[in-house]
Amino acid sequence: MNSDVADRRSGPARGLVYLAAAWCTGLSIPANAENLMNTTQPLIPRQILFGNPERAAAQVSPDGKRVSFLAPDAGVLNVWVGPADDPARAKPVTSDRDRGIRRYFWAWDNEHVLYLQDVGGDENWHVYAVNVETRESRDLTPLKSIQARVEQVSQRFPNEILIAMNDRDPNLHDLYRVDIRTGARTRLIENPGFLDFLADSDYRVRFASRMRPDGGMDLMRHTAEEAFEPFLSIPHEDALTTHPIGLDEAGTTLYMIDSRDRNTAACIAIDLANGSRKVLAEDERADAGSTMRHPRTRAVEAVRFDYQRAVWKTVDPSIEADLERLKTLCNGDFSVEDRSLDDRYWIVEYVVDDGPVRYYYYDRQKKDGSFLFTNRPALEGRQLATMHPRVLNARDGQKLVSYLSLPPGSDADRTGRPDKPLPMVLLVHGGPWARDDWGYDSLHQWLTNRGYAVLSVNFRGSTGFGKAFINAADRQWGRSMHDDLLDGVAWAIEQKIADPKRVAIMGGSYGGYATLWGVTNTPEIFCCGVDIVGPSNLATLIDSIPPYWKPMLDMFAQRVGDPRTEEGRKLLHERSPLTYVNQIRCPLLIGQGANDPRVKQAESDQIVREMREKQIPVTYVLFPDEGHGFARPENSLAFWAVTEGFLAAHLGGRAEPIGDDFDGSSIEVHAGADDIPGINNALKGKHAKAR
Repeated sequence: MNSDVADRRSGPARGLVYLAAAWCTGLSIPANAENLMNTTQPLIPRQILFGNPERAAAQVSPDGKRVSFLAPDAGVLNVWVGPADDPARAKPVTSDRDRGIRRYFWAWDNEHVLYLQDVGGDENWHVYAVNVETRESRDLTPLKSIQARVEQVSQRFPNEILIAMNDRDPNLHDLYRVDIRTGARTRLIENPGFLDFLADSDYRVRFASRMRPDGGMDLMRHTAEEAFEPFLSIPHEDALTTHPIGLDEAGTTLYMIDSRDRNTAACIAIDLANGSRKVLAEDERADAGSTMRHPRTRAVEAVRFDYQRAVWKTVDPSIEADLERLKTLCNGDFSVEDRSLDDRYWIVEYVVDDGPVRYYYYDRQKKDGSFLFTNRPALEGRQLATMHPRVLNARDGQKLVSYLSLPPGSDADRTGRPDKPLPMVLLVHGGPWARDDWGYDSLHQWLTNRGYAVLSVNFRGSTGFGKAFINAADRQWGRSMHDDLLDGVAWAIEQKIADPKRVAIMGGSYGGYATLWGVTNTPEIFCCGVDIVGPSNLATLIDSIPPYWKPMLDMFAQRVGDPRTEEGRKLLHERSPLTYVNQIRCPLLIGQGANDPRVKQAESDQIVREMREKQIPVTYVLFPDEGHGFARPENSLAFWAVTEGFLAAHLGGRAEPIGDDFDGSSIEVHAGADDIPGINNALKGKHAKAR
């Protein structure tokens, strides 16, 4: 359930983040790379592309007097705060020295910033409050082996927040009211089996969501008798495209993203007194996405829709002039990331495909904005790749919104087609209930700079394109979902974009699964694969989900396969890459975090073990202090170093020397260190292991 926190204080998170890498000295260039080596484009250092941003995730204090952002302090991302009229005077207010802070927001009291942090990627998030003047930090959830999440904030109670925490039962999150100054907490509700709760501005619990055995959802209404009764039923086919986004300040209107009785989800308002529904914004091609809500009234004022590019549709005419002004302030797709309580000051983020993210401080009264900063100024002035939106046809007629990037200089007439076919990386997003979208992408820029075409395909199951598109993926892992990816490759070959003998597949999470499926079941298509935290066995994947995901087991059963039935386990076995290890014919690189709670280390261990027993070459990189993806820059840089050398060896692109990019990393190479030139030398003296 989307909380006010997610709506009011969300930073620029875009799905699974991979933070980047470096390669090693002494790498030989394959003979088939001659068509790439004549480029005059200098290598962009991986540190620039994937290291910590200089400044990012700008926000404004509720009173509008201060701005905040994430920036490195002692090499680690922390929260900085400074005067709104002079952000250059900002100073760090947090002192993380390990993983860095990536999610934070202002408390309504203007005195505290709240942030979330886990340990080693285990996703047992704790909620912290730091006083921006004294820099005193307090863990508001100081319990062992729990996961906490911020469920609600309210301007009416600036010193308190609602936190959900699974301290009583690891499967269920109870709801607590917590004082951010003292840490004192009071349990409001003992969770009887709900996924989450929605409260109003008085911190009265009004709704809760519950999963049904058929994969559908029930939204339950909290009654005056402290019971819950059904309010509305969400069928299985709408469960991924229908959910509440919050109440207005008066608590009389419920806002929802809703696909019931339609295909693409609209933003609607429900009058809780009489049950009437009103469609606020809709689009026939795309689902309603993020919303702009007034900071005081909490009314929805605008809704974003993303088909190929972002489009905002205005609900409240009072902000229409502002949105029109923002279109002229800077190039790119914009979003309003934060707003002061009086709604005079906005933080606006602009995203382009060929440059860094730009942040502006917008004054509504003056209808003008001042530039704050870009997240990666070292990218300024460099020739970066253009991202071309393309709508491809799947074999059964489904429309696949995709994004193609080409190496700068490879497309002389700028048609979005290279002068000659290139080695290509098929980059598969995670989820699978997520999506690729337009804008600056560090992986696209890195790979194109090294000489590769890059294609990202929104396959069926990707979000944002209507419920029919998502539901077409039910129990289609390794079937039509993969066919969509293959159809993207076929299109690129037909258009003479990709060299059919040099196509790699790479991705994380579900993208890692797609990589493993691709090299086991369609080995004739791909010359190599890079799997990052991808499941190899769907049965063991579902059997080992975190305890707090257990209430969602019915969704997995309906959409992936049911491990509780003989038929379901047979399906999961048939769709597991581990079943087909003996069919692997191309080189494979696997990256894994030892603390991953979603895709356990065993998922990588078991396929590596099978490959080694069958004497099939594999390179296996493990990070003992990471989880579902690699958050520490030292680790991400180390992994992308290995990846860059791996791709150069098998696709023929360029590679950057490793330099000192293994320094400080916990990298362990558990298999195949000898298969990539220079890895063993790079590991020496770095307190890393090779096997």
